[in-house]
Amino acid sequence: MQITFLPVTQPEQIDTLAALAKEIWQEHFTPILKPGQVDYMVEKFQSVPAMTEQIQHGGYRYFLLQKGTVPIGYTGVKSENGKLFLSKLYLQKQHRGKGYASKAFAFLESLCQKEGLSAIWLTVNRYNTDTIAIYKKKGFSVIRTQVTDIGGGYVMDDYVMEKPVGGTSHAV
Repeated sequence: MQITFLPVTQPEQIDTLAALAKEIWQEHFTPILKPGQVDYMVEKFQSVPAMTEQIQHGGYRYFLLQKGTVPIGYTGVKSENGKLFLSKLYLQKQHRGKGYASKAFAFLESLCQKEGLSAIWLTVNRYNTDTIAIYKKKGFSVIRTQVTDIGGGYVMDDYVMEKPVGGTSHAV
């Protein structure tokens, strides 16, 4: 079935996005992160108020990944310094392993080419081994590690990864 990428612009779409984020993050990150950190991060970064602010004032663009008319995941991006920051790319568990992430990467690479951006870069939790393997398979390389204090007594312990798109790339 065809996957579409619906730009998130309306409040009801942000509601859908936040509900997906909460579901996916609880399922995917609870085994990786400290107890309480998933709830903290969802509220801080993926709640309706947080995403509304990111869209309206932070330069972020979100897209619902839809199978037919049913949302199955989402992606969030931001153009900065000639590159595309892939902030979020998540699929519901039952839709993983079916090629939808590959379609999302093709969509993001096309977006880069249309906008003249040289690379896609992202951060990924250093213990999120399955996701790191997927990114490497898709052509991303680890550029560096970083630990970011996000408040509440929590840190994000990440790899920064990057993939050139249609040109040369430099470390972020």
